[in-house]
Amino acid sequence: MYPARRGKHKIFIGMAPGVGKTYRMLEEAHALKEEGIDVVIGLLETHGRKETAEMAEGLEILPRASIPRGNLMLTEMDTDAILARSPQLVLVDELAHTNVPGSPREKRYQDVEIILQHGIDVYSTMNIQHLESLNDLVARITGVVVRERIPDRILDDADEVVVVDVTPETLEERLLEGKIYAPQKIQQALNHFFQRRNLVALRELALREIADNVEEEARELGASFANGATLQGEFCNIQERVLVCVSTYPNSLQLLRRGARLANYMNAPLFAVFVADPDRFLTKEESLHIDMCEKLCKEFEGTFIRVTSSNIAKAIAEVAQKYHITQIVIGESQRSRWQLFLRGSLTQKLVKLLKNVDLHIIATDKKMYSENGD
Repeated sequence: MYPARRGKHKIFIGMAPGVGKTYRMLEEAHALKEEGIDVVIGLLETHGRKETAEMAEGLEILPRASIPRGNLMLTEMDTDAILARSPQLVLVDELAHTNVPGSPREKRYQDVEIILQHGIDVYSTMNIQHLESLNDLVARITGVVVRERIPDRILDDADEVVVVDVTPETLEERLLEGKIYAPQKIQQALNHFFQRRNLVALRELALREIADNVEEEARELGASFANGATLQGEFCNIQERVLVCVSTYPNSLQLLRRGARLANYMNAPLFAVFVADPDRFLTKEESLHIDMCEKLCKEFEGTFIRVTSSNIAKAIAEVAQKYHITQIVIGESQRSRWQLFLRGSLTQKLVKLLKNVDLHIIATDKKMYSENGD
């Protein structure tokens, strides 16, 4: 029988070993202990780092469990001892660790789930490369296939996630000063995982992952205030997202390229939308053109969206809202001044329908595209 209250889980995450996740966790533990919180260390991995070991001084450390393995006696976190001690808060280092064979559970994060179910709060640490969904991407960046992984739901379900961030330059300095690995491992680390380009990419991954989580939480908070409740201020997208509006006009390829460049500058996901008129069939040439736009969009690793609607502006606005678009790329109107006066332009309609979205109106060569319409 578990207590009614599930423990709260706070994760300290960083781009690589040595950024200071464990140190920061210990710092906060000391502050909470001074406030009277019963906090213990369930598992600490100092990796021989003097500063980390010194920061742990003064905190209660629970003994590890001994597990025989052949002629060796290995140790792991003693989850049963933590449950028996039943502190208010337990610190668990290296969440993605795989336990020694013969342990009650395969992974350390599974032990943490048991502890949380017993109403004990947990502070834990992990690096961004240990997140399951990023495994392939991290392997492409670093050339290293990370074996120690945790499911994304562990991070998603955490009550709080703290990014412990330092610049790649600072991390390299710490490495060279021997604060991360022993001297004989420093050059090997610099030549492989700790290459500057790897650290830059991993840092960006960590920051983006947390930004996405914050944005998702804000979205859920906004949804919870629906149905008449009041939310102070409007939801604000944190990550830029670019949407290119393509049509049967030849300039759509130009718009896609411009949108792709914009997305690249902003490091933003790229989307493209084509709105089909239900009362009009596309010619074979037009269908081939739209297929070409979709192919080009996918070459830019974008998402191509097809919708059917007789109201183009409304359909684009709905797509923008659904995908949380922040930037829209659209071609300038091909209509005559007289047609614009009578019927208005697509751009004018989008301005009225969309809030907090930037519109990029791309000029086209009128000699090349002499057809009328938006």
